[in-house]
Amino acid sequence: MAFDFKKEYKEFYMPKNKPEIVTVPKANYIAVRGKGNPNEEGGAYQQAISVLYAVAYTLRMSYKTDHKIAGFFEYVVPPLEGFWWQENIHGVNYADKDSFNWISVIRLPDFVNQKDFEWAVETATKKKKIDCSSAEFVTIDEGLCVQIMHLGAFDDEPATVALMDAYLEQNGYVNDMNMERLHHEIYLSDARKVAPEKWKTVIRHPIKKL
Repeated sequence: MAFDFKKEYKEFYMPKNKPEIVTVPKANYIAVRGKGNPNEEGGAYQQAISVLYAVAYTLRMSYKTDHKIAGFFEYVVPPLEGFWWQENIHGVNYADKDSFNWISVIRLPDFVNQKDFEWAVETATKKKKIDCSSAEFVTIDEGLCVQIMHLGAFDDEPATVALMDAYLEQNGYVNDMNMERLHHEIYLSDARKVAPEKWKTVIRHPIKKL
């Protein structure tokens, strides 16, 4: 059986639909940065997703090539994730999608190092015939966070975020979102195949003790 991050780390990928506090460990990711409306057809966000998956699957299938990664084991490519923010806005204004800044990411297994990553970017660019040079190897240490499973469309997230904020207030924590610690989403549903009311999205916010 291939290693599946969602099953092995259920506490981070499959939370309940009520707020909970977690300490998220440091992890490595493929990342692409950009700005603009994620729904724009053929826009920067959709192009970024294509790059992420091209690199992710090149690494996943590397064992079938001449590039051998030390410590490699078969795994399921983890779900798409995103870090989001808007300039001069506290929280998130879902009505103004054009102003979104984002870092789209896919988690990497620990055995993938910078050299393996660079090989994958170069190989994916050649084989998939898309420019993958925007992809970065990044390490993110989220630390103390509150998270919840949001069920439904992205535009319905404010009600779920309000639950998280109320939970923090009741338990002596405050939101700690800033330019280094961002609104984080993990997408567990394929939006092309699943109706919006059935989408599952992990929402995670950085926090600190009062």
